[in-house]
Amino acid sequence: MKKYISILVLSIAVISCKSKAVAVQGNTSQTIVEKEDKKVIEKHYNNKLDFSTLYIKASAKYADEKQSQNVTAEIRIEKDKQILISVRFLGITMAKALITPDAVSYYEKINSTYYEGDFTSLSKWLGTDLDYSKVQNLLVGEAFDDLRKGKYTQTIVENLFRLDEEKDANLKKTFFLDGEKYLIQKEEISQPSENRTLQIAYSDTKTFDQGILPTSIEINAVQPKGKTSINLNYNNISFNEELSFPYSVPSGYKKVTIK
Repeated sequence: MKKYISILVLSIAVISCKSKAVAVQGNTSQTIVEKEDKKVIEKHYNNKLDFSTLYIKASAKYADEKQSQNVTAEIRIEKDKQILISVRFLGITMAKALITPDAVSYYEKINSTYYEGDFTSLSKWLGTDLDYSKVQNLLVGEAFDDLRKGKYTQTIVENLFRLDEEKDANLKKTFFLDGEKYLIQKEEISQPSENRTLQIAYSDTKTFDQGILPTSIEINAVQPKGKTSINLNYNNISFNEELSFPYSVPSGYKKVTIK
């Protein structure tokens, strides 16, 4: 079940960095750029996708230290309202997740289980704040956090703007943006004292009338129990079509509780 839920919810299953970490010191060889972060952040949000609905058909590969699995994923987004993700293997739906600002629901076929809850329960379970916007941002290539609400130290590393959050010394968050279009190239969340790291990297963008969308997402998570990676490649993309969001738990499935 775990591998399908990891692919389904993406950020939910792998973002497990807790707020008890000691931040890693920055590289002293970096070029310091003072009082420029607001300009970079402003330009990042000038690239915000303008759409009402988004349909994505993707290929996905999940791998950990014991196994790997290739599946297809269908992602439907009604902006700021709901996300439906379906995971299929050999054409058979193995799992579905419906995510709204108020609730997260999923079911998976292998163990015939389902979950219904809100982001409060998931955030407590994962040890980090999680909400609908963060999941949507991850899928469309925007910064995981709202950069306009944070305070950052800015450096330039390999021609990328690097923003290190200063808010919490116990949790390190770093965002890398390109210097041309100010798109997110990579973002990292780490908890070194607990050996927990999450890295999200974007590549192979496409330009649409609605804006720029990355078509390749690589997620790598390191936890004490091992490493997990998810590679997501967008194969078919369409905007502003009328979409349905069918979701219902099959009869006979057992409800699971997150504690």
